[in-house]
Amino acid sequence: MTLIKSISGIRGTIGGSPYENLTPLDTVIYVSAFASWLKSSHLNIQPRVVVGRDARISGPMIQSLVNQTFVACGIDVFDLGLSTTPTVEISVIELKAQAGIIITASHNPKDWNALKFIDHNGEILSSKSVIDILKIAEDKDFNYVGINYLGKISPVEAMMERHIEKILGLSLVQSKAIQKKGFRVVLDAVNSTGGIVVPQLLDALGVEVVPLYCDPNGLFPHNPEPLKEHLSVLCQKVVEVKADFGIVVDPDVDRLAFVDETGEMFGEEYTLVSCADYVLTHSPGNTVSNLSSTKALADVTTSKGGMYFTSAVGELNVVEKMKAENAVIGGEGNGGIIYPELHYGRDALVGIALFLSLLVEKEIKVSALKASYPKYAMSKAKVALSSYMDVDELFKQIKNQYKDKNPITIDGVKIEFETAWVHLRKSNTEPIIRVYTEAHNEEAAQSLANRFVNEIKGFF
Repeated sequence: MTLIKSISGIRGTIGGSPYENLTPLDTVIYVSAFASWLKSSHLNIQPRVVVGRDARISGPMIQSLVNQTFVACGIDVFDLGLSTTPTVEISVIELKAQAGIIITASHNPKDWNALKFIDHNGEILSSKSVIDILKIAEDKDFNYVGINYLGKISPVEAMMERHIEKILGLSLVQSKAIQKKGFRVVLDAVNSTGGIVVPQLLDALGVEVVPLYCDPNGLFPHNPEPLKEHLSVLCQKVVEVKADFGIVVDPDVDRLAFVDETGEMFGEEYTLVSCADYVLTHSPGNTVSNLSSTKALADVTTSKGGMYFTSAVGELNVVEKMKAENAVIGGEGNGGIIYPELHYGRDALVGIALFLSLLVEKEIKVSALKASYPKYAMSKAKVALSSYMDVDELFKQIKNQYKDKNPITIDGVKIEFETAWVHLRKSNTEPIIRVYTEAHNEEAAQSLANRFVNEIKGFF
């Protein structure tokens, strides 16, 4: 059982002892701390907060605790109920709120949940602000208001519809051309809120949807991380119903991956590559992705006259780098698309719309599209952490061992070899070390990953 505090918010398993898991007590403490920080940042107004959740079984319980804690702190709540991370981010702006919380553990299994903090710009809260909130929580430096100053809860409907409306209004989304094409797709929404909003978007674009796991009951039918090993049913279904391609989103709809018409993975890494290809064709400029993302994005960007930049892993870090470099699109190799014309947040919905626009423009099948991009293979391994493991010392030793390769150390250790790279980092969302590698073929990528997994285990 685990409780993780990071720039990705407060994330933990449900049940167990306080301070070791995401229990009701921990939820109240961290929301109280967030409320205290928020009130100190907006001294002259009564803050308003947008709250939404994915369809996890624990969601209603956690959201009740979140909402009522805000009420006790004298903060008004816009309650979206079932929603998505990008919808909450957009809603903060649309509703002129001062902050937001999305209750989701993203790709983690069903026994996890989390509090993701959003700032007044509808963006992931800065690392400095998160540190301040953690300090308030540690010190229990918060107070609750008297009866005359309690906050109010206002249910808000139709924000997912507003989200879709804004996507359809983007100049690069070729709605009429997509409608004429008459695509047929299979959608795996892992029984979460993607099962509500993605069909609405596709219906508006004239795309026929074959639903797979689209009942938002929180009963994940497989591991919700959109990786090849979890998606065999989707791959089979695409071929069975002769679909043009398959779509899979994670529980909070900020990650996106595709399956081609032959039932083969397009690859979550190439979600951003393809969307960037389309955007850069119409809006030349720079791109950003994190250190664990495929080199194919750099290749596509430079081929179109732009410059490619990297950041540490995490939506917040990517957004900061995108703003600094004036990037026209960016994201993460895990299938997270950030398109500033809509908002600075990972958004599977806008990714779907851009991908469909690319397909109608190129008049190409998904398998042929993948074949047109630089070919790289990636391995994504992990090593479980125990309390006795000194990860900082491990990374220090590996950095010294490979100092002739000039390791990149802004986020763990990344080592670039002549035709491959490896990135080792401590996860923000799970008690693991992630071991990502990329090479020109699967065998080489897997071999490099195995080598570094063994080096890590040998250290401990």
